[in-house]
Amino acid sequence: MKRRFHQLDVFSAERLLGNPLAVVHDAGGLDEARMAAFARWTNLSETTFLLPPTDPAADYRVRIFTPGGELPFAGHPTLGSCHAWLAGGGQPRDPGLVIQQCAVGLVRVRRDGARLAFAAPALRRSGPLEAGLLTQIGAALGLQAADIVNHQWVDNGPGWCAVLLGSAAQVAALRPDWAALGELKLGVVGPHPAGEPAQFEVRAFIGDGGYEDPVTGSLNASLAQWLIGAGLAPERYVAAQGAALQRAGRVHLQREGDTVWVGGDVSPCIDGEVTL
Repeated sequence: MKRRFHQLDVFSAERLLGNPLAVVHDAGGLDEARMAAFARWTNLSETTFLLPPTDPAADYRVRIFTPGGELPFAGHPTLGSCHAWLAGGGQPRDPGLVIQQCAVGLVRVRRDGARLAFAAPALRRSGPLEAGLLTQIGAALGLQAADIVNHQWVDNGPGWCAVLLGSAAQVAALRPDWAALGELKLGVVGPHPAGEPAQFEVRAFIGDGGYEDPVTGSLNASLAQWLIGAGLAPERYVAAQGAALQRAGRVHLQREGDTVWVGGDVSPCIDGEVTL
């Protein structure tokens, strides 16, 4: 059966500099095995499948797959899927707000001009990292204990933990020992000098498989909840990610009341059909 298909570049206003996403529309009738097989075939960090919602409050439902399995939530697939759903003719109940249903529940996505932003989901785990874990992270990244300015569990579904370094330059210079990293999903963040367009540099290391994610919405969402909440970042800032992979991702973070909004541009690359 032919289904509409989009491939998009997320967190970049310029194609080929963000994080790619594949989106299959009208995915009803596809079983989990078929979805997983297609995600392995695209071999992108994530592939999503748009479905009718089962929650009456939602505008659409999405299932999110990596080549290794299904995720309950992820950031760039949320923005990219919402963009594709709207481009495919989706009409939200509220013109300014789209309600996405995924495995973590309902996620709000608002339209801020041409840019989309999702409301960061609640953290599943927070608090400082354990001493043994910090030792492992230091060894994997070649850091001394004094290099880690702060640290925190920032898990909103994928399992992220994070460390704050003293500068963006330190973050950019990292060369991880993937074997030492083990199965950790680690975010590393450091501040840029004052006056730079982006206030922080972010990298995302996924130890299982030795993979660095180009631009990571879920990690930036939880980092912002931690950093803003702890007074380590302003209420509104821009994070840069992907320079080590020759990308130029930009994530726009803003706290309004109790909600952190995670925004980014989406650049369409492919609009066609796929036979599944």
